[in-house]
Amino acid sequence: MSKYTLGEKLREIEREVKFRRSVYARMVAEHRMLREEADRRIAIMQEIATDYREQCEQEQPVLQFPRGHT
Repeated sequence: MSKYTLGEKLREIEREVKFRRSVYARMVAEHRMLREEADRRIAIMQEIATDYREQCEQEQPVLQFPRGHT
């Protein structure tokens, strides 16, 4: 059993994507990282975020009201 929910993990992954964009842009500007490598690493993390987002959507309960309820 995981200590953290999928939603909590997703939020951290999304923060990491933003962080990477900021840090990697600086590293590319300082010639400490190639643009292609920065783009690849960011794209991988974005795909992980997409995977978690899809899992979160599947995990969400669907609320159904009894018939006649308006």
